[in-house]
Amino acid sequence: DHERRRSVAESELFKRGLRVRREVLGAEYVDTSFAEADDFMMGFQRIVTEWVWGSAWSNTGLDHRTRSILNLGILTALGRFDELAIYVKGALRSGVTVAEIQDTLAHATVYCGTPAGHQAFLAAHRALTAEGALDSDR
Repeated sequence: DHERRRSVAESELFKRGLRVRREVLGAEYVDTSFAEADDFMMGFQRIVTEWVWGSAWSNTGLDHRTRSILNLGILTALGRFDELAIYVKGALRSGVTVAEIQDTLAHATVYCGTPAGHQAFLAAHRALTAEGALDSDR
């Protein structure tokens, strides 16, 4: 178990991915994901960290802010609202404003339909509220 976890961390792609993943999603979230992973789920953590964060998110063609905006639309289209909430928090860390998140979700609603858009807005609202990013004025 310990040997397997150590070998995961030895890959350069993994190291780069871990740095970017922590930068975008926050160290607490990422570290908790690893701490809660058993041997079976550690395989998933390695794939996500290397492929998603070490490769795709580390490419230089798009900045993290742009990738965050794209992910909000993609996750809305896929109906992955739990994941969307995580990426809303990451979008804030990447410099996306609340107004830009709202506009992104409105744009996705037009193409993905109102049921998906509604769920995306609800997930984003919960995440933005948890982050203290929304004004309390109604």
